[in-house]
Amino acid sequence: MFDGASRRIVSLWFPRLAVDRVLRLRPHEGPFALTLKQSNANRLYGVNAQAAGQGLQVGMSFSDARAFCPDLQSAPADLQADQRFLHLLRRWALRYCPWVGLEGADGLVLDITGAAHLMGGEAPLLADLRQRLERAGITPRLGLADTRGAAWALAHYGDGAGDALAVSGDMLGALAPLPVAALRLDQNTDIALQRLGLRRIGDLAAAPRAPLTRRFGPGLLMRLDQALGHQPEQITPLAEPPHYGLRMTLPEPIGLVEDVMAGTERLLERLCAKLKAQEMGARRLCLSLGRVDHGMPQVELRLARPLRDPKRILPLFARGIGDVEAGFGIDRLRLEASVVEPLPAQQLSHMPGRRQDALEDLITRIGTRIGLENVQRFLPADSHIPERSFTIAPVAYSAPEHGWSWLRPRPLSLFAPEPIAGQGTRPPMRFRWRGMVLITARAIGPERIAPEWWFQDANWQSGLRDYWRVETQQGRRMWLFYTPQNPGWFVQGEFP
Repeated sequence: MFDGASRRIVSLWFPRLAVDRVLRLRPHEGPFALTLKQSNANRLYGVNAQAAGQGLQVGMSFSDARAFCPDLQSAPADLQADQRFLHLLRRWALRYCPWVGLEGADGLVLDITGAAHLMGGEAPLLADLRQRLERAGITPRLGLADTRGAAWALAHYGDGAGDALAVSGDMLGALAPLPVAALRLDQNTDIALQRLGLRRIGDLAAAPRAPLTRRFGPGLLMRLDQALGHQPEQITPLAEPPHYGLRMTLPEPIGLVEDVMAGTERLLERLCAKLKAQEMGARRLCLSLGRVDHGMPQVELRLARPLRDPKRILPLFARGIGDVEAGFGIDRLRLEASVVEPLPAQQLSHMPGRRQDALEDLITRIGTRIGLENVQRFLPADSHIPERSFTIAPVAYSAPEHGWSWLRPRPLSLFAPEPIAGQGTRPPMRFRWRGMVLITARAIGPERIAPEWWFQDANWQSGLRDYWRVETQQGRRMWLFYTPQNPGWFVQGEFP
């Protein structure tokens, strides 16, 4: 256990995190910037060193940036990808110490207390950290001090030429020449302090505390005391995400399907209990069967909906386990939920849900054979054009929608327009279609549909269409349309 005075904290700041992430995948030698739409204006979100050397700054409008730098290359910013990248860097930084946390949206904080000697000391540790990051194409700024606030100040407001190390026990000496903004103050407080002549942390530390507290509140001096080590500031590392995997080692090899199913059931019960505690449901399960001959056949189960009910999941494994060749026997079982989704607890109801559960289990069984992506459903789309009034989506990754009511009746069978003989603006009384002679008994319409001018569709270049629902004496109910611009009749669908 180390006391507060012996702690050593590293602040790791990535001033060009977003740009470095993009340029690692697509290197570019010239000026480059990331843009983000803010307040109906496209502004610079990040710039590389070449762009900054030509006067471009974060927050500048993109049009002004192109005027300053005509050869500027740009790409849209992806904030979620930047956060995922920062989390990857956090996991990588665990190689230096076990306590690593996030510092805003572009930095990390490491508590290397008692761990620096493993790298030969503090200076070699920082040198190794910087070297590895620069080799990966990432620009770092590092600060090392006794407190989190002091380390942050050195990383953000140090000279930037190298790693900033503060001598242990002398935080005021290291921070005195830095501006007061290094105390993580808001902009208004920073400006107000500068107007009072308190531009450096040394000036602020020497000023009377009572007037500062009355004017700025306790937050200003709290930041100063945290940086100097007079008040503690915790470093909370991110908890590792839960791992949904279990294993079982058998005393004797087994080979019967019933025995493997029994072992799988025991693993499923424990796994589902863990999923329930986290309010998660499994979407993909992988059962690994370790054989005596060191083979490891796997049975993968992709579920149509998130589940954590072992009684429903277990029968779905039967077909896959039955196809596994046991060889000389199976002595290890491992079950892992590789893909999980939130599944919050639901209110119990007296209404049975067996019908919906049976449908989802059927989709899972069919999807196991042909793939869940191949089990599809129709969904409504926001278009009055018949060919665009629906979309097709996998059943397992979509929910049924009831948005068809605003549409007029549409045929169950829809196909490409097929011309028929006819004259006039009303449906022909007698026409031939696909070798059949049909006689019109009743016609309902017309329903005029205009093309969507914002889409270039060759099938709708003829202009307007007048659709009719035609019932024939032969019992067929057809969907016909007439084109006024280029007179002609066509059949496009058939009602059930």
